[in-house]
Amino acid sequence: MNLILETDRLLFRPLEIIDADAMFAMDSNPEVHKYLWQKPIQNIEETIKNIESVQSQYVKNNIGRYATVLKETAEFIGWTGIKFVNDHIENGHTNFYDYGYRLNEKFWNNGYATEATRFWLEYGFKQLNINIINAYTHADNAASNSILRKCGMSFIEDYQDDDGSKWKWWQVEFNHFKT
Repeated sequence: MNLILETDRLLFRPLEIIDADAMFAMDSNPEVHKYLWQKPIQNIEETIKNIESVQSQYVKNNIGRYATVLKETAEFIGWTGIKFVNDHIENGHTNFYDYGYRLNEKFWNNGYATEATRFWLEYGFKQLNINIINAYTHADNAASNSILRKCGMSFIEDYQDDDGSKWKWWQVEFNHFKT
């Protein structure tokens, strides 16, 4: 999969093993995992397995999370994108398209997550012909919840995972999406 996509400031490309060091730096940071089950990655081998898992999603589903890179500096800032969830049940759902992102802490508060979210929602609807895109965020993650709302996703309901953590379920339909 050699698809490279872009916005004004960002490039999106398939994740590669060369991203492992930067991705490990991001995923080993406890602040990045504050609203992600609080389980930072402990070694780079876990990161490599995660990249390989995403690469298999590209093959199986023709979509997945993409490396997100600053155009200006070519720095890996995290990953963003749409994946097809068919490997587990989330809030009673499986076989759905999920939008998600994770950025390295040093790139927070620059509007990158909003820019990427707007791009991926539009791409999902207009290029991939997806009719409904979901997302889920930790209930206490005010920043991510605000970004999803600002980008046109509708809050559907709160739910609890198996550990008792409270999450928010989001959704946007193609016929309600405004660019």
